[in-house]
Amino acid sequence: MNYTMEELLAAALAHTIADGEVGFTGLATGKAAAAYNTNIPLLGMGLAKRTHAPNLTVLLCGWSHNPDLSQLKAMPECEFANELLNLPCEAQMQDYPGTWAYKAGDIDFAFGTGVQVDREGNLNCTCIGDPAHPKVQLVGPIFLPEHFAVFGREYIMMPHHERRNFVGRVDHISGVGYPGGTEGRRRLGLPGGGPKYIFTPRCIFAFDGAGSLYVKSIHPGVTPQELEENTGFDLGDLSGVPATAEPTAEELRILREEVDPNGILRL
Repeated sequence: MNYTMEELLAAALAHTIADGEVGFTGLATGKAAAAYNTNIPLLGMGLAKRTHAPNLTVLLCGWSHNPDLSQLKAMPECEFANELLNLPCEAQMQDYPGTWAYKAGDIDFAFGTGVQVDREGNLNCTCIGDPAHPKVQLVGPIFLPEHFAVFGREYIMMPHHERRNFVGRVDHISGVGYPGGTEGRRRLGLPGGGPKYIFTPRCIFAFDGAGSLYVKSIHPGVTPQELEENTGFDLGDLSGVPATAEPTAEELRILREEVDPNGILRL
């Protein structure tokens, strides 16, 4: 295998992005969360812009428009760090949302991460255990309620794929998926949006038009049995699930030489 997991997922992500869309990602905290919720999205969007989606708008932290990631020498430690403030880009906004609003339709897609997700696509990054008396208090929902409510689609980026992460029901809903399917979202006043994909180190999940979860592809080297053993809910018949497409030589060249020549995002 001549590619990393980050490169595999970035290439797969790029193929789901359409020209002319607007994509948002922030700076996640923690090494694993940052790799999946910041680095891989930036790699994937950078690859898409250089191939089939030249008119894609990348909103990094909501205020830096189409930053030149090839000039990145170190990952910013916060959303207004000097590394980001001084990074060449097409435009910077002085406030957020500025020209972009929270209303549905302004942002086509965004990325969220957490420690638990269930088969309905509900994501938890708030606490483990009873919310009234949690065993572990986490970072909190931050911007996820808005992501899952008003953005066109959400990519759930899970850096770990174990039974404790993929559960029958999350302990706390930080971002709402499809409780009761798409009809359940409508009853909650959420006619559109919601999660579309879940990217993990073992596979890629997707949601169909009814809001039902299925395994879209299994990564090379991962067996269906391994996937089932590390998921806390039934995955159905996996016999016809294809392998995740490996990045092409040209995609790897673009990622390594054009998008991230300094290797900051591919660590």
